Amino acid sequence: MSLCIMSLFVVIVRILAEEETAVCEMWGSPEFPLLFKSGDIMIGGAFSISSDFHVTLFFYRVNFREFRFAQTMIFAIEEINKSSSLLPNISVGYKIFDSCGSTLPSTRAAMGLINGQEKTFGKSCSGQSTVHVKYSSFILFLSLCFLFQISHFSTCACLSNRKEHPSFFRTIPSDYYQSRALAQLVKHFGWTWVGAVRSDNDYGNNGMATFIEAATQEGICVEYSEAIARTASKEQVERVVRVITRGTAKVLVAFLAQSEMDILLEEALRQNLTGLQWVGSESWITAQHLTTMKYSNILYGSIGFAIKKAKIAGLQEFLLQVHPSQDPQNHILKEFWEETFGCSFQSSLQGVKQCSGSERLRDIKNPFTDVSELRISNNVYKAVYAVAHAMHSMLKCGEKSEAIVKHIQNVNFSLPSGERVYFDEKGDPAATYQLVNWQRNSAGDIVFVVVGSYDASLQNGKEFTMNGLNITWVTESFERPVSVCSESCPPGFRQAMIKGKPICCFSCIACTAGEISNSTNSAECSPCPLEYWSNEDHNKCVPKVIEFLSYEETMGALLAAFSLFGASLTLVVSFVFFWFRHTPLVKASNSELSFLLLLSLNLCFLCALTFIGQPTDWSCMLRHVAFGITFALCISCILTKTITVVIAFTAKRPANTVPQCSVSLQRMGVLGGTFLQVLVCAVWLTLAPPFPYNNTVYATERIVLECSLGSSIGFWVVLGYIGLLAILCLILAFLARKLPDNFNEAKFITFSMLIFSAVWVTFIPAYVSSPGKFTVAVEIFAILASSFGLLFCIFAPKCYILLLKPERNTKNHMMGREKHFH
Repeated sequence: MSLCIMSLFVVIVRILAEEETAVCEMWGSPEFPLLFKSGDIMIGGAFSISSDFHVTLFFYRVNFREFRFAQTMIFAIEEINKSSSLLPNISVGYKIFDSCGSTLPSTRAAMGLINGQEKTFGKSCSGQSTVHVKYSSFILFLSLCFLFQISHFSTCACLSNRKEHPSFFRTIPSDYYQSRALAQLVKHFGWTWVGAVRSDNDYGNNGMATFIEAATQEGICVEYSEAIARTASKEQVERVVRVITRGTAKVLVAFLAQSEMDILLEEALRQNLTGLQWVGSESWITAQHLTTMKYSNILYGSIGFAIKKAKIAGLQEFLLQVHPSQDPQNHILKEFWEETFGCSFQSSLQGVKQCSGSERLRDIKNPFTDVSELRISNNVYKAVYAVAHAMHSMLKCGEKSEAIVKHIQNVNFSLPSGERVYFDEKGDPAATYQLVNWQRNSAGDIVFVVVGSYDASLQNGKEFTMNGLNITWVTESFERPVSVCSESCPPGFRQAMIKGKPICCFSCIACTAGEISNSTNSAECSPCPLEYWSNEDHNKCVPKVIEFLSYEETMGALLAAFSLFGASLTLVVSFVFFWFRHTPLVKASNSELSFLLLLSLNLCFLCALTFIGQPTDWSCMLRHVAFGITFALCISCILTKTITVVIAFTAKRPANTVPQCSVSLQRMGVLGGTFLQVLVCAVWLTLAPPFPYNNTVYATERIVLECSLGSSIGFWVVLGYIGLLAILCLILAFLARKLPDNFNEAKFITFSMLIFSAVWVTFIPAYVSSPGKFTVAVEIFAILASSFGLLFCIFAPKCYILLLKPERNTKNHMMGREKHFH
């Protein structure tokens, strides 16, 4: 069918020529291919064969690597022609042009592929393909009726736009993936402050823009981003290298084509640019000619993503058979041979040895003969086979050449090596890369060691993997370089942005109390939960210290000691009163009420102990109830005693006419005064009893375990009732203070009630304002102070007489008033 297509074009040209005498003629001279072979199907290729520019001699040299690509294309075509299963009985030819690695020659090469070498086409040029030419490393040309492209080296993400490039395919992944892979690579190694340099063309500009966008999303800052054009002036290149030298970033991401990389390295070598960790794109990271000793000090330890390495069986033998004798009239073969062996086929050149033709490529090691790193060559190989499979499918279906794009889109086959070849809906292959690191082997040569991989088909976050091999860095050690604008903030600190600086430049501020950061470079500190607090390093939340008035601490122990001392002293007084119970003084003091008062005072001293220790449900209820009832009993005894004294000393009538305060009435008074308090406490405990709770308001760094009142009204009613009894007692005792007698107990009751009232009036503001466990301490202090006040004021004078002044402990002395009247 291909023969029919080619013949049809000839027929059309002839028909057009017969109808009109006017002709369509090409402007300028036709472009001739460097390498050519006729066939039923013509495949065209464009390579930068003359792209190595000799700076000193000002001429282009043969680029051995690109020449290997061209020969790989020929090798694949020869394999297909020998195949009995792929395009049988159909010969495949080729036209290979030199694009010289620049735009204008690339355009001429593309037009040469489209137009052919004929100067005259006929009347009209409308029959020729109208081509929107873009720079591409590899253009495949199928007949003069239709054009499509498969690139082995064009990585610009812009070429994946199907609306603008409906017939563009490639066997190399799009930079859309490589740029993101580089950003993840930089993030993986903790480099947040990097420099960037790129080629000033679609490859570099689009690739770097995508990298910067992805890097920003990863929290990486680019200190500078410089561009180098292949035609840049010396001053421009010098300026770029100065910017790199003056930068503080220790990592340089170089998204450069090989030609721009060569220019940059020449100037970097002149300015002695060393100590940078280079991160490279696939264009140069496996370029063998850069591993020479000349650049080793600059690039040693470089790391970057490369196209997956492959092996092509039989390619090396094919390359070693290349010889000028294959086509004696072909000048590119002669130039290649002369460049390879440093000789000349022209005998007239002085100082240059003459080529004999017997030189052997087997004895030469250069980028042409080196097949250890077949990456881009494999892309060329795959591209040729993709065209062959598409043509085979199209011919098998009996379709016209216009359907070739559909068949290219649908190819899915395996190479002899086992690699699968197919294109996605955008014409791109599967995006897989190898992460290579420049290391030295045992011989001291730089080799490309695969240390990881990137597969864009894997789920998000798992595309980038390391294989565990050691990486050699620019320092020629296994210690990874650090490249940050600011030193990392350790746990316990947070980042604070510096005004006018990128987000990667920050200062470290310690987390405040109660907040933590448990990771490096935290953007903010996190508050601890309510019952937790930050440790000293502010990197961990620990349970808050639970605080309560305990027996183990000094204050708790002292208060407990005073409580027990008071209770013991009360027992001593009770023993003294019991010992002297038959004496006039004890009898005159109303011994029954005195013993009941001593008992209540003893309970008052002991109830202070219920306020010490960790609060529980029972202890919270006990402490307040015991306090309320024991003090009510105590003050009721004193009130009854006061009433008895007043009645006894104010009696002016015979005993049988004056109401006497009998023992039963006294008991009823004490019982009634206490019962009311018991009733109040019962209601309090029933409706809203006290309970333990964690107070986190007073101290944020600790929990104060205390007893909640449950009902504040209940507490203040209990306290108010005790105050009411005390006020009544104070008033009555004050009225009876000057009653005539050698021992007037009302005076001492007045003193005791004054002290009691002073203590509890002072207690109220102190209780309300005291923080934490000091609230409990204030309450205990008030209990002990008032209890000691009552004990000393009421019983100390009596004990003094009983023990030290027994002569006063007589009935006559006690009845001093009667004696005076006699």
